[in-house]
Amino acid sequence: MTPTDIEEAFLDDSLDATVSKEERARVRASATPAPQLLLVLECHRPTAGGARHSLAEVDEVLIGRGKARALGRARLDTAGGRSARRLTLRLPDPLASASHVRLARSPAGWTVEDLGSKNGTLKNGRPLDGAVLADGDLLEVGQTIFMFRAAVPMLPDDAPDRDSGALVPAAPGLATLIAPLERRFAALAEVARAEVPILVRGETGTGKELIARAVHALAQRGGRRGPFMAVNCGALPDTLIESELFGHRKGAFSGADEDRPGLVRSADGGTLFLDEIGDLAPQSQAALLRVLQEREVTPVGGVRAIPVDIRLVAATHHDLDARVASGRFRADLYGRIAGWTLELPPLRERREDLGLLMAALLGQLGGPEVSLSVEAGRALLAYAWPRNVRELSKTLAAAVALSGGHVELEHLPDELRRARSLVNDPLAITVRERDLQADVSDVAPAREDELDASDLAIRAELTARLREHRGNISAVARVMGKDRVQIRRWARRFRLDLESFR
Repeated sequence: MTPTDIEEAFLDDSLDATVSKEERARVRASATPAPQLLLVLECHRPTAGGARHSLAEVDEVLIGRGKARALGRARLDTAGGRSARRLTLRLPDPLASASHVRLARSPAGWTVEDLGSKNGTLKNGRPLDGAVLADGDLLEVGQTIFMFRAAVPMLPDDAPDRDSGALVPAAPGLATLIAPLERRFAALAEVARAEVPILVRGETGTGKELIARAVHALAQRGGRRGPFMAVNCGALPDTLIESELFGHRKGAFSGADEDRPGLVRSADGGTLFLDEIGDLAPQSQAALLRVLQEREVTPVGGVRAIPVDIRLVAATHHDLDARVASGRFRADLYGRIAGWTLELPPLRERREDLGLLMAALLGQLGGPEVSLSVEAGRALLAYAWPRNVRELSKTLAAAVALSGGHVELEHLPDELRRARSLVNDPLAITVRERDLQADVSDVAPAREDELDASDLAIRAELTARLREHRGNISAVARVMGKDRVQIRRWARRFRLDLESFR
């Protein structure tokens, strides 16, 4: 899926499911793809966050040093009686020149030109060559890193300029500089005050529990005063799921020495967050469905149902549609939990928000004032973040502890240092893929009669995971806890055509 596809999906998702197809078509028609320039990261002061600027009504952009972050939009008369629309951006960056770089609209696209700056301008980690900007290109101006986006769907009422320092999200965790995602978060804030069950979908580490807590905070403002109870469905032992969720009576089973209310009743009057609900066992899915339908719980060993009043938020990294189709998840339960769905993008698909997220995470760490070298900032932006925001948080915490405050490339994990080389040498990506292919070339495909019970079990799980993740090797590797090369080795051994799953 391309970045534009992702943003158009956000645009569709920002419309409530009750909106008619005609209304969706009208809103989509009013969304105009527009180029954007995003200030992603100020390496010398990463807690400043980021900013976005629409270039829809702009002919040129001038960037240079100033006393503080500032912008100006003006229409200027030029030779021949024509007028040009200019956006001026000022940066409190001591390594930027007063007049550093110019971006200009041209028939070929947006071009970039260094204005004789003292320290030069880099594009994707290399000295500027004056080429036309491509979607996703990174520009380094002093210690400040910008990103160019070629076509972001924008609605007429979207603000052309947005600074993360001026964002006032409805609840913690709902801040973003991506306009379509910002609209989706605004819709979530409205739904959160109603009684509609919410399903949050996204990869592990994208912040699904943070979204659930935001829903709880907004529901409290709407009148709810009960607690927030988080349940990891994937961590509950199969033999104890119903007891943990619904409670039990004393003597109901061996070890039940006292009455226990269970997690559902403990959330009475508040929010019940069922994380990784896709991992819930089939028999527990049926029991949970009864609770949601009847709004009452019968403890294990009990005979009398007890009413409960809960606000439900569920989350999963699984494709529940695929699980329903394969019979691993109940369609009626899916219908009960997915009153309104939010799709959280992985961190690699929201690099525009990296500075905003880093500012929030560094603020939580406390300690010394933090700065980054440009090389470290470049590596953070080049890395794919397979474990998402959770990995970013741990990486920053370790880097700050190791560096004492000024983070250099050497303070980052090996995989991030390797990611930096992909920015400086795009051919490294091709080389790495060639290495992966070489790593599996010594694996001989096995005949069916050579596979034992363990092999068959692995093949069955691998096939299911590949189908579930549409052949995405990285996603399958994360779920199975293996390296990508091991997934490729297994695929070769079991004669699985990876392309057939895509």
